[in-house]
Amino acid sequence: MPFTLLAWGAAVGDLGANPLERVTDVTGGWGLRLLLMTLAVAPLRRLTGWNRLLNLRRMLGLFAFFYVTLHFLAWAWLDQQLSWGNIFSDIAKRPFITVGFAAWLLLVPLALTSTRGMMRRLGRYWQRLHQAIYAVGALGVLHYVWLVKADLLEPLIY
Repeated sequence: MPFTLLAWGAAVGDLGANPLERVTDVTGGWGLRLLLMTLAVAPLRRLTGWNRLLNLRRMLGLFAFFYVTLHFLAWAWLDQQLSWGNIFSDIAKRPFITVGFAAWLLLVPLALTSTRGMMRRLGRYWQRLHQAIYAVGALGVLHYVWLVKADLLEPLIY
């Protein structure tokens, strides 16, 4: 369910018995899917020869950042009430939150440096910085695997 449908569900009061869980599940799921789609662009381009796929990569990456940020904000604001003491305590105490937060922290500079101007300014360092997307992908999947308590099939597919 993309963001607009989630917003519609919130507007009409149809987010289920646990709205916080629904919001974090939807935003986290779409963030991870979009992140993995971003990572799939280069191999798919190599397999198909469709160079125009590269034009989608930045947009997919920024959408992934948007959803992951919404996921983080839903947890920090709705679950933790922006209590920074509780937020940092939870990050330190729960490994799945630690790796999720680390993934988000790594995404921030990637989103901030995704413009053509930043590519020119950073030169060869831009490519090195953006190699962090692979670590973000691994951390995002690990976050999901550690989060799930019972049926690991879906997280392991990712």
